[in-house]
Amino acid sequence: MLTLAAFVLALGLLIAVHEYGHYRVAVACGVKVLRFSIGFGKPLFRWKIKGSSTEFVLAAFPVGGFVKMLDEREAPVPEEERHLAFNTQPLRSRVAIVAAGPVANLLLAVLLYAVVNWSGVQLPAAVLASPALGSIAAHAGLTGGEKIQRIGFEGDDLQDVDSFEDVHWTLTRGALEGRDVRMELSQFGSVSTSTVLLKLAQLDASEANTDLFKKIGVLGPYSRPIMGEVTVGAAADKAGLKQGDVVHQVGSVRVVDGQQLRQLIRASVLNGDAVESIWKINRAGAYLDILVKPEVRQEGDLMVGKIGAYVGAMPELVMVRYGPLDGLWRGMKHTWDVSMLTLKMMGKMVIGESSLKNLSGPLTIADYAGKSAGMGMTQYLLFLALISVSLGVLNLLPLPVLDGGHLMYYLWEGLTGKPVSDTWMEHLQRGGIAILLVMMAIALFNDITRLFS
Repeated sequence: MLTLAAFVLALGLLIAVHEYGHYRVAVACGVKVLRFSIGFGKPLFRWKIKGSSTEFVLAAFPVGGFVKMLDEREAPVPEEERHLAFNTQPLRSRVAIVAAGPVANLLLAVLLYAVVNWSGVQLPAAVLASPALGSIAAHAGLTGGEKIQRIGFEGDDLQDVDSFEDVHWTLTRGALEGRDVRMELSQFGSVSTSTVLLKLAQLDASEANTDLFKKIGVLGPYSRPIMGEVTVGAAADKAGLKQGDVVHQVGSVRVVDGQQLRQLIRASVLNGDAVESIWKINRAGAYLDILVKPEVRQEGDLMVGKIGAYVGAMPELVMVRYGPLDGLWRGMKHTWDVSMLTLKMMGKMVIGESSLKNLSGPLTIADYAGKSAGMGMTQYLLFLALISVSLGVLNLLPLPVLDGGHLMYYLWEGLTGKPVSDTWMEHLQRGGIAILLVMMAIALFNDITRLFS
């Protein structure tokens, strides 16, 4: 129920903002707006604001919306109202009206990111977990426990790091854009710093998923290798492990953090059988040696070890909050970065350098809406901002059925001095619809695949 409510609220808000952008600029340009509708189909509610000729409608299928303006191309217009029709407006006004919808979504994203920046959010500290074996981070010499002070792309100035999210975002961009990342870090208990270079340009990053970050090696923030809740009768309970035990060593391997400990447990299988090992733990100040034999479970094609306990403490959290101007600037910058990354990924999908699996449809969006809402208002606002950016960028694509397609027509008109012919307009509209339907089909297929994977 929460998922459905969060999805409907998100969809309704983002559509309303998009259409309000068109509406507000149309009115400012002197165009008569006949109807402002959220959704399609049979109107459920309709009303008018005093002094306005616009009919506001909430329709039965809230999967989109539209702003219907007076236009000679759609219906005859009385001569005395011809100056109020959309098609009689100068080119600059028509461009502004069409662009206002996507721009409104991008401005909403800026505002939402800024609100989160101003209100503050608890985020994991920028301390790295132990890297995955054989990963780029491991080859760079990272072992886990390093605190990242500054980060940036190779050749650019390094930027201060406030939380692990800054690290994660920069690594994501670096991998998808094929750029190496340099990090300035300090070791635990040391004030001296050093730098490492993560050679992400060598990655074949066609899809942003868990496997990508396994290749990078930075899977999450640091967490102490401590035992959490232990399931009665499970392998951990049978071995005598208790909640609060701090694990220092598994066999001959020194344990750095919870991430490494989880990896060691999963890898404790040989030829389908569990491999038992001596764990050196600290329990209330006393060091003990405990023999642990995990249970073997199948995950897909792999046989992995499980002990039936929560492994690893919660990461250290830091409060990240910015002032009015800094928070707004960071909201603008993040909106720009996400927009540019989205465009680059779409471009790579078109030329085959990026997987079409990156496309997501309504089922995935609804799932993320419910999960983010369940995590609290801050995460839901961040989800709304991300989807708002995606909606704004998508609508600016030069597809004839989208706002970007109309802007493409106006660019042609500005260059040649004459509008696109009706014949060409019809052909382009059909092609745009076909492309959009293919994109929607791929996105829905990806949704269903993720749902059953």
